[in-house]
Amino acid sequence: MSLKGAFGHFRTITRHRHKVMQHCFRAGIPWRGMLHDLSKYSPTEFVPGAKYYQGTRSPNEKERELFGYSLAWMHHKGRNRHHFEYWCDYNPETKLNEPVKMPLKFVVEMFCDRVAASKIYQGKSYTDRSPLEYFLRGKDRRRIHPETSQMLEKLLTMLAEDGEKATFVYIKSYIKSNKDY
Repeated sequence: MSLKGAFGHFRTITRHRHKVMQHCFRAGIPWRGMLHDLSKYSPTEFVPGAKYYQGTRSPNEKERELFGYSLAWMHHKGRNRHHFEYWCDYNPETKLNEPVKMPLKFVVEMFCDRVAASKIYQGKSYTDRSPLEYFLRGKDRRRIHPETSQMLEKLLTMLAEDGEKATFVYIKSYIKSNKDY
C-alpha cells in the first residue's frame, strides 16, 4: 500500500461520505447520513481500498479482478443496510436465500449513495441522468426485491427528469407521510 494510495482513498471515501451526508440531510434522514459508510475506515475495508485505489472506480473492482472476490466489499455490504445486497435472507417457504424488501429509509440512503458516487467518480461529466443510467446498465443482473428496485428506479428517474431540488422535496415529503412504498 502506497502513501499516495492511502491518501487518495481516504480523500475519495471522505468526499463521498460528506456528499451522501448532504443528500441525506436534504432527504430528511440526517441520522442515516451521519452513520453512512463508517465501516470504510475500518482496517478490513480501508487497507484494500488504499492498496487497490485508482481514483476512477471502486478499489473493490480491482480486488475482484485479482482474486475473484472482494473481502472489503463482503465486509462492507454485511454492515451497511443501504446496500440491497444486505437484504437477502432465507425464505421460510422456498428455503432459498432471496432478496427481501428494504425499509424506506435505507432505500433513500441508497439513492443518496448512488447520486453521490456518480458525482464523485464522474466529476464534471456528471449529470442528473448519470445515476439512472448506471442503475439501468446493471438492472438485469441485479438480485434485488422487485418493489425495492421499482422504488429506487422511480427516484432515479425523477432525478433525471425533474432535477435534484424537486426530487429531494418529494423524498422528504414522502418520508414524512409515513407511507410505505
